[in-house]
Amino acid sequence: MKLNNNYSQILNMCRSIFKRVLIFVCACMATATMAAEEKVVFAIASDIHCPSIPEGGDNLTAFVKAARKHKADFMIELGDFCGLDDKSKPFRDTWNSFPGDKYHVIGNHDMDAYNADEYVKGMGMPGRYYSFDKGNFHFIVLDGNNLFDGQTYTHYQYGNFYRPYEQRAYLDPEQLEWLRADLAATDKKCVIFSHQSIDTYMNNGAHVRQILEEANRDAGFKKVVLAFSGHNHSNYTKVINDIIYIQINSASYVWCDVPTNTEARYPKEINDRYGNILKYSITYDAPLYGIVTLTDSGVKMKGRKARFKSPQPSEVGLGDTIDGLPLVSVIEDVDMKF
Repeated sequence: MKLNNNYSQILNMCRSIFKRVLIFVCACMATATMAAEEKVVFAIASDIHCPSIPEGGDNLTAFVKAARKHKADFMIELGDFCGLDDKSKPFRDTWNSFPGDKYHVIGNHDMDAYNADEYVKGMGMPGRYYSFDKGNFHFIVLDGNNLFDGQTYTHYQYGNFYRPYEQRAYLDPEQLEWLRADLAATDKKCVIFSHQSIDTYMNNGAHVRQILEEANRDAGFKKVVLAFSGHNHSNYTKVINDIIYIQINSASYVWCDVPTNTEARYPKEINDRYGNILKYSITYDAPLYGIVTLTDSGVKMKGRKARFKSPQPSEVGLGDTIDGLPLVSVIEDVDMKF
């Protein structure tokens, strides 16, 4: 009888040890699976307009600091950044202080005083459109800064883009063919960056989306998974034919196109210095940017929330939207599967 009791105790002990070992092995396997799912982390901002508002330099500094803090694999700005003149040199120096890779997208206001060749060279860009790989992802930078009068495509330069909307914001035919070929040449999942939004603002955006969707059909898997854009100074996320489109709000302000009583927001010397940008805009009390984490299974972005500096939009007669887009001072978090 005593032997049977001893045997029972030993058996129970073995079961307990086996259970603990099994739990440990499962935990190790789960950890290994998570580690095997390689991550790409990057910091993203748009429409910082460094020289155009009083907080421009501070907003850029905060963005670069965040990229360092999160050990980003790279950082990218989606256009309307700064100039090439001496006035903008401190902003370029701040940008270049980030020790990792960094990428620019051309914005329309980057062409206020330059042509594309000058800006590309001055910013050290590979070209006005280009692509690069990080981890398991292929990233594509597009240039929507082209005029089209019905016959001829002309790149923005020296402020020539102040035309009727229907003539602005096109990808030129050469770039469309390059995009098609670049997508076909990779087996990685692809992420698109552009200044103008492919989903709402780019005038031949439907053609661009068709190329992206055809690449997915030809590949037999969801190759193009995500597209980021700026320009609209708004925030939203939408899905069109299985591709996620994320609008990145301006890091600095919303353009309202009506007077915003900025005299109550800044002292006279500041308003005199920055002129119509402040007169027709409402700035934020904190910079907006996102920290994006990509894995094979999806995208997570940690956004930021700020407040409009008073007077608030409602106090100057504005509603919740401008031109149908959300009038907000945030970049919302995103957590979506591919």
